[in-house]
Amino acid sequence: MNEQLLTSLRHALAASPGDSALRLHVAEMLHAAGRNPEALAEVNTVIQAEPSNVAALGLLGKIVSGLSAPAAPPAAEPVAVPVAVPPAAPEAVASAPDPERAPSDDGFDWDKASRELGEQLPAPFAIGMDPEESGIAPIEPEAPAITLADVGGLESVKARLNESFLAPMRHSEIAKAFGKSLRGGLLLYGPPGCGKTFLARAVAGELGARFMSVVMTDVLSSYMGQTEKNLKAVFDSARAETPTVLFLDEVDALGMRRGSLTGSASWLRQMVNQLLLEMDSMAGDNDGLYILAATNHPWDLDEALLRPGRLDRTVLVTPPDAAARTAILHYHLKKRPIAGIDLHALTRRTENLSGADLEHLCVTAAEKAMIESIAANEIIPLNMGHMELALAEVKASTLPWLESARNVVRFSNDHGRYDELASYLRSRKML
Repeated sequence: MNEQLLTSLRHALAASPGDSALRLHVAEMLHAAGRNPEALAEVNTVIQAEPSNVAALGLLGKIVSGLSAPAAPPAAEPVAVPVAVPPAAPEAVASAPDPERAPSDDGFDWDKASRELGEQLPAPFAIGMDPEESGIAPIEPEAPAITLADVGGLESVKARLNESFLAPMRHSEIAKAFGKSLRGGLLLYGPPGCGKTFLARAVAGELGARFMSVVMTDVLSSYMGQTEKNLKAVFDSARAETPTVLFLDEVDALGMRRGSLTGSASWLRQMVNQLLLEMDSMAGDNDGLYILAATNHPWDLDEALLRPGRLDRTVLVTPPDAAARTAILHYHLKKRPIAGIDLHALTRRTENLSGADLEHLCVTAAEKAMIESIAANEIIPLNMGHMELALAEVKASTLPWLESARNVVRFSNDHGRYDELASYLRSRKML
């Protein structure tokens, strides 16, 4: 491989990190050169920003195949990828690989690759293990339950959640009297970094339910039919002990439009089909299984996922309102040395910032105070001057999403699915 060309392309990527086409070209070069861990890192960067990028998903399949191909595979015994198998006890969690683990039987050193990537490779990509012996399940470790009372502000969102989802689940006898099944599917959508996952955990706390979180990499496999088996195992584990809230994070990666899955990405169609079958559960019983899903791009979902009986209720999770911003800023500043911080002034000046942006704002201001303290060789409390410097650097990540959402509302809302979003945009004078 031409290293000089690769260096030049990486310099171009550093100048334009959002150029997906260029990043995928770099990933293709790395994959062709057999440098699959590096290629995987580049593809993951694209998929995190664009979960439905067909070219990235197709290349991901090729890279996973390259990573998991053994040096000398037995003719009749292909290496299997572990399935998410329900654990013996509900409190069991997915076990992390041993840091002292030797290279796997195929000669590939997964720990070395993980260190090169800067993070542990997802468990479903581990090889050399039997699916029946892996014991991997996407069950969250025990943690103090949170409820909607722990969510600052967002009263309209919480009221909508209660009306469309929580009230019928809490009053099961009344719901049954009116022929309401004790199962549910709710889609949370909105700009990135606005607390959709936190809200899902709060819903689980309100229902007193077990919480399971699943993303595409938890079920993805390069072997034909294995992805569907993994997805079935996840739902079987969720049904085994109800009530359970099964949270499908970035559901547009699991349930993308099948019409867009052509060519090298066509193998993902069966994953979408299996997801639809599990949500219908013709052979199983989904009572007591509450399915929550979250996405930044609901318009990229397969239409079949949004039909009645599946994710037929939607809640817009808006950027944090004033009360929520005050609570978030207070949370991220309270454990740092501060002096003269005007929370109300900061709340007024951070209207378009997401929860993640507000955290980044506090971290950036803390860094300014830290550097000043190091230079002075004494602790200088974080003050409004540091916050001003941070405000000049941190930009609102919600605005690009709101602008793209405005186009969807204008041109693709004949069915009224995004009326709630339209009302919010009008309240912001963006429509």
